[in-house]
Amino acid sequence: MKTLGLLGGMSWESTVTYYQEINRRVRQVKGGLHSARCIVFSFDFAEIEELQHAGKWDEAGLLLDEAAVKLKLAGAEGIVLCSNTMHFISLNIESASQLPLIHIVDPTARAILKKGYKCVGLLGTRFTMEKDFYKARLTEEFGLRVIVPEEEGRATVHDVIYTELCNGIINETSREKYYKIIADLKKAGADCLILGCTEIGLLVDEGGSELPVFDTAHIHAIAAADWAMGIEGRKENKSLIL
Repeated sequence: MKTLGLLGGMSWESTVTYYQEINRRVRQVKGGLHSARCIVFSFDFAEIEELQHAGKWDEAGLLLDEAAVKLKLAGAEGIVLCSNTMHFISLNIESASQLPLIHIVDPTARAILKKGYKCVGLLGTRFTMEKDFYKARLTEEFGLRVIVPEEEGRATVHDVIYTELCNGIINETSREKYYKIIADLKKAGADCLILGCTEIGLLVDEGGSELPVFDTAHIHAIAAADWAMGIEGRKENKSLIL
């Protein structure tokens, strides 16, 4: 089994989900007492958040690159960036570390296409919903149409992520607001939903959603575990499609 290097702490609330789901997948496939070989570099998210909102993406990118190099030196054989938003500045991770990056969009898009959906509603931070890096990959590489909430909805989704979910706060009022936004995405033509922030799965599930839900943290973690076990594309991967 290959060793995964996790770039986490953005926030640590969702990094916990990654660690759990990766190990659960390994146990599911291999059985017994098997678990994943993982090395975690966990950032102080306050420093990352400050750079994000100041627009200092190049500085944040350098931090990712340096951390990826440290993971390689520690023995990692592949990089898992445990954040949707930070994939905006993930382009240099592979060249800096000389390790493959398991991109969060790709297994998510493949799961959506396998279910036959064509138009996705996307929830995430403002950066993920408004910048092109995420939507363009879904559209140009996988042919998916992407719909995001209107301005007020984007502001609500973003604020709840940073002020509540990243602090482990689950607010029922916020949950209701999210489900209203999801209903609006359905009215706008979305036939499924991407939880495009790894914390949103703490608040939203398919039980309350009017759209089928694709949780990127869960899907990405399983894809990473399968990569580490060398079973991408084999029939064992069927449980990736939820």
